[in-house]
Amino acid sequence: MAHVGDTQAGNIPLAEVPDVELYHPKSWITKYVFSQDAKVIAIQYSCTAIAIGLVGLVLSWLMRLQLGFPDTFSFIEASDYYQYVTMHGMIMVIYLLTALFLGGFGNYLIPLMVGARDMVFPYVNMLSYWVYLIAVIVLTASFFVPGGPTGAGWTLYPPQAILSGTPGQEWGIILMLVSLILFIIGFTMGGLNYVVTVLQARARGMTLMRLPLTIWGIFVATILALLAFPALFVACVMMLLDRVLGTSFFMPDIVEIGEQLAYTGGSPILFQHLFWFFGHPEVYIVALPAFGIVSDLISVHARKSIFGYRMMVWAIIAIGGLSFIVWAHHMYVSGMNPYFGFFFATTTLIIAVPTALKLYNWVLTLWKGNIHFTIPMLFCIAFIVTFLNGGITGLFLGNVAVDVPLSDTMFVVAHFHMVMGVAPIFVVFGAIYHWFPLMSGRMLNEGMGKFHFWVTFVGAYLIYFPMHYLGFVGVPRRYYEVGETSFIPDSAADLNAFITVMVLIVGFAQVVFIFNIIRSLIKGKLAERNPWNATTLEWQTAEFPPGHGNFGDLPVVYRWAYEFSLPGVKDDFIPQNLAPNLINMADDDDSVDEQVAE
Repeated sequence: MAHVGDTQAGNIPLAEVPDVELYHPKSWITKYVFSQDAKVIAIQYSCTAIAIGLVGLVLSWLMRLQLGFPDTFSFIEASDYYQYVTMHGMIMVIYLLTALFLGGFGNYLIPLMVGARDMVFPYVNMLSYWVYLIAVIVLTASFFVPGGPTGAGWTLYPPQAILSGTPGQEWGIILMLVSLILFIIGFTMGGLNYVVTVLQARARGMTLMRLPLTIWGIFVATILALLAFPALFVACVMMLLDRVLGTSFFMPDIVEIGEQLAYTGGSPILFQHLFWFFGHPEVYIVALPAFGIVSDLISVHARKSIFGYRMMVWAIIAIGGLSFIVWAHHMYVSGMNPYFGFFFATTTLIIAVPTALKLYNWVLTLWKGNIHFTIPMLFCIAFIVTFLNGGITGLFLGNVAVDVPLSDTMFVVAHFHMVMGVAPIFVVFGAIYHWFPLMSGRMLNEGMGKFHFWVTFVGAYLIYFPMHYLGFVGVPRRYYEVGETSFIPDSAADLNAFITVMVLIVGFAQVVFIFNIIRSLIKGKLAERNPWNATTLEWQTAEFPPGHGNFGDLPVVYRWAYEFSLPGVKDDFIPQNLAPNLINMADDDDSVDEQVAE
């Protein structure tokens, strides 16, 4: 038999604590509504995040209608446009991507992939979702209050955010800040669960260096969030006090319409530092889970062990650490000392090194692999290309001299969406296509899936590549209407119209995706027990799809998660929990899947 790594049963430690009895639901409500099962909570998180994400998608359509065809839609006023911009940005970054990667995939995959029955604190996990839901409801309520939602821009900079000339200054900004405070409280409860479960509830034999990279990405991202979200929390509390009680944390001495306001001595720049101290780690709170998921999907669908596993783990940790010392590259135009600009430009270039290492490792994993061009693999390849493109434009903006003239142009919008919007969403789609059979027991329709991929991939590039050009020629961002401006060529208006049409087409493809999910849940093709022939524990459960408690007897792990295409073994994969003495049986008629089930 071929050598298959560290698989000796003698290396597996004995159980340190007895198996813990789970909470068992006693009614339909405690099973599906106020559920303490991490898998149900994950579905609740995902459905809520996708629902509010669709609101953000519609807001982007409205913004693009105005930019592409100004003076055409009378129902879009200037104040409405700024409200759309603000709500779209905050919904997509916080309430969709963060909640989906950590609340959705984190809850579903962590217990299954580490070999645990559930999260270590199931009741707290349930509370975290309901606090998140309340935060979403509070945010949505701002559409229905007098003055509407805040139009301060998604970064909520004071003093503009709470002055009377800003849309939503009355109730909109208050509800936004309260919603963010609630979101952070809910996430903290969930995040502590994720970290403790990974550290304390792993199966026997599941050392940290046998964890799938998906778990490493979610684990490090959660630690980043637990350290970064407090900065946003205190910023929201202080701005709320400035708005409601008239304190002056961020509000300087200021005159409004000829009247001296009561504020005195506050620092608007302090808010920017607090916001971006959270804001740049937030990029990696979204990116690191995406990195981990892409690593696992590429390995499975290329039938090849991940290249440089330990390097990938340390790159994730390095990116997490460095993400806390680059925040002020978002503030080059705020008037900082040039020495600070030099420092943050340098750290911005340094953080590109571990990120580039991951890109090399993905490409080398694909090199000479048995690549299956499944829909998850297509989305992974699209992610690699897109993240590379977005990263290259990030090197432009990391340089102070280049960033200053480009900072307030559409170039920044294009860069930000390629890195923070399109690339992570590709990973979300790939992950859903990959794990949907595990969640539902059915396969998504492949024809609709390929239509969804190609329209989304090609459409995203037809949207954001022209936008880089618009930035270079000086088209400003945040403008309701550019009008006739001497330095902006006529081609800019034509490109804006073209981009708007493409946005609507790509939006239609997402409707097809939602229809595919609903249709497949009802009458999709029944999935095989392990349709992708993956090695990780979530595919080796007692029931399929996994039931309450995940496993019968808790699994014992004998190897890492990437044993693919080993010579001398009949099947081209070896599950993590297949005992070494059973690997010889791979030459018999029974498949590895049947051995694991036995």
